[in-house]
Amino acid sequence: MRAISPDLSELRVTDLPDPVPGAGEVLVEVAAAGVNNADLQQVAGNYPPPPGAPDVLGLEISGTMRALGVGAEGFAVGDRVCALLAGGGYASLVAVPATQVLPVPEGVDLVEAAGLPEAACTVYSNVGMIAGLRPGQTLLVHGGTGGMGSHAVLWAKALGATVIATSGGPRKVRASEELGADLVVDHRSEDFVARALDFTGGRGVDVVLDVVGPAYLGRNLEVLAPNGHIAVIASGSGRTGELDLGAMMRKRATISATTLRARPHDEKAAIVQAVRYNVWPFVADGRVRPVVDSVLPLADVAEAHRRVRDGEVVGKVLLTP
Repeated sequence: MRAISPDLSELRVTDLPDPVPGAGEVLVEVAAAGVNNADLQQVAGNYPPPPGAPDVLGLEISGTMRALGVGAEGFAVGDRVCALLAGGGYASLVAVPATQVLPVPEGVDLVEAAGLPEAACTVYSNVGMIAGLRPGQTLLVHGGTGGMGSHAVLWAKALGATVIATSGGPRKVRASEELGADLVVDHRSEDFVARALDFTGGRGVDVVLDVVGPAYLGRNLEVLAPNGHIAVIASGSGRTGELDLGAMMRKRATISATTLRARPHDEKAAIVQAVRYNVWPFVADGRVRPVVDSVLPLADVAEAHRRVRDGEVVGKVLLTP
């Protein structure tokens, strides 16, 4: 198969042996792979693949089912699918546990579907399963036009929640508004705490989805409503941050911090199953869609990483083998 070399000192397309699906796995011919910040962190040496995962980059793909290993169920050769991976997506073929595969609904472009699995599973596992966002509640999404943030806006609106998004600059503010956010705050020129508290009549928000990390912990707690939850999905530029435990106790607040890649197979399977039943109906009816900034050939992986690193994209950057 063709793949991006696992030698991270020089990202280039090379030939590697074709993967063979093991027990419970399926083989997918890749139509596209999503580019995530985790891929950039792996290149930088900060996010190594978990034990047993391939060195090849890529945590999500879409494509066509080509073979099923022993015991793999729920799919057939020729099915249009997308999948959550522990690695290996920047390639023409990938083997993945069948429990981490989702069908691509009719009407969803197969290439664009590569932008769904990582965002859908990350957002739903944190905002839906852990934080328990419900219709009528308010969600604050930092980075409302990023790969995670854009999906969070669409899913929460489809659920029936009110959404406040932070974005940087007029272009991204407009993009967040077009996605359906009820209030968009330009974090480059506005105070998101003041704007959100004013918007909610001083009550605050029920859930914060934080892609920033330590620098925002204190401010997120300020804007949180009683019994609210902060879901942290990125460590940002530091490993520590100050948190006022007294304020947390007074608000009866909770906080969680998770990653997805290194979770055990059974946990990933449970998340994918939950996404299929609770998010995929919105994908099928069009209320949640892939938000794609650009599609590049696999050979342009360096340019794809540059675009994600520079933070000027709206939605996902995808690579096609």
